Amino acid sequence: MFFRVFLHFIRSHSATAVDFLPVMVHRLPVFKRYMGNTPQKKAVFGQCRGLPCVAPLLTTVEEAPRGISARVWGHFPKWLNGSLLRIGPGKFEFGKDKYNHWFDGMALLHQFRMAKGTVTYRSKFLQSDTYKANSAKNRIVISEFGTLALPDPCKNVFERFMSRFELPGKAAGFSYKVIRVPPEKVDLGETIHGVQVICSIASTEKGKPSYYHSFGMTRNYIIFIEQPLKMNLWKIATSKIRGKAFSDGISWEPQCNTRFHVVEKRTGQLLPGRYYSKPFVTFHQINAFEDQGCVIIDLCCQDNGRTLEVYQLQNLRKAGEGLDQVHNSAAKSFPRRFVLPLNVSLNAPEGDNLSPLSYTSASAVKQADGTIWCSHENLHQEDLEKEGGIEFPQIYYDRFSGKKYHFFYGCGFRHLVGDSLIKVDVVNKTLKVWREDGFYPSEPVFVPAPGTNEEDGGVILSVVITPNQNESNFLLVLDAKNFEELGRAEVPVQMPYGFHGTFIPI
Repeated sequence: MFFRVFLHFIRSHSATAVDFLPVMVHRLPVFKRYMGNTPQKKAVFGQCRGLPCVAPLLTTVEEAPRGISARVWGHFPKWLNGSLLRIGPGKFEFGKDKYNHWFDGMALLHQFRMAKGTVTYRSKFLQSDTYKANSAKNRIVISEFGTLALPDPCKNVFERFMSRFELPGKAAGFSYKVIRVPPEKVDLGETIHGVQVICSIASTEKGKPSYYHSFGMTRNYIIFIEQPLKMNLWKIATSKIRGKAFSDGISWEPQCNTRFHVVEKRTGQLLPGRYYSKPFVTFHQINAFEDQGCVIIDLCCQDNGRTLEVYQLQNLRKAGEGLDQVHNSAAKSFPRRFVLPLNVSLNAPEGDNLSPLSYTSASAVKQADGTIWCSHENLHQEDLEKEGGIEFPQIYYDRFSGKKYHFFYGCGFRHLVGDSLIKVDVVNKTLKVWREDGFYPSEPVFVPAPGTNEEDGGVILSVVITPNQNESNFLLVLDAKNFEELGRAEVPVQMPYGFHGTFIPI
């Protein structure tokens, strides 16, 4: 439920949506107690042992609609005035009915409001039709991604999705649509009023389109990635009859390669180039830009597409060896760069690397059948492997989205949820890491300092939570340049681990 809601949540801040003074720890005495009483995990060549149980971070919490004043330690910049808004699943059962998958939980909205060095927290469940229907019956009456409701008197997630689009005919097959969402609502009762279809891309395989979470954009182009994580439409359409959840219709098919589609934004026309790479899965694009007649796209990539299966709640809530086994079997995500040359001559010799870019080892080689085989460049060294890879990438979007850039920020994953914050220098392939054992930070959000011209001139905000009931969750502020802590605002409220957010200045 929460991931469908997030597009609505950020709609007023995005024109396009998819059819989706440093303070060191030792200087603050209160920080010392965080460091000594938490279990240590041992990582050996990517295999973790003795992982602490994080089940309390994946359980239902109470909403806190009235503002709660946070206890501020350290220094919050006086210019940091606004709200960090976040969303994620916060309710995992109704009555005796329980959700099966992390993505199924009801959406909980969080707000950290910062004004002149003070911080106030509040949260509230989104009053969606699903939330209201389930609450009225005190049970799950609407099917979700990984949970089948029987009987299901209302539309399930697939039917709600397909109600916005005509089902394709047998000959037509399925198509992906990229839509532009107006920045302002016209009709408050309609969440996607006034959308405009920018382009329609035919699925390579009829009846089995690819699962996708997001797409890339440059100033002039849209980059849509068709990956071998397939949605079997027949299985999805018959899920209720077969007594299966929607997620049963999604499968990893590594015998298929990954394909890049490039669309001209202005005309909506698909470019003729056919770009392929080895099979991988991506959920989040880092950035994309144009240079010397090429599109360069940077992604967080996994070589195994079974991640969605891993995030069953029964897996995430395990403890001991069972938890270690789940984590060690999960695919890790790493940043990669691909180059897609736009103007490919029909006379280009077979086997030629069509990339003219000297600053990247990523290649684009023309094949005998006219396709272009794209090999990636790793944007990291071995040290990122020791951090468990990286996800939830963020950059300084206001100034560097669609442009050549130097840095991005994300969460390291030496656990099934993020356990560190990482700053990646994509030019020099170096890292800066913030970690505190026993605490789990959320997606980092960059906020630029007023008047800055530097890409990392500002702060990083992240909500950091812990399963330890004797400790407080907090909003963390890091200096984006040196990645050292400026301060934190503690809130004595239980919070679940969430996913995405945005900062709204005031």
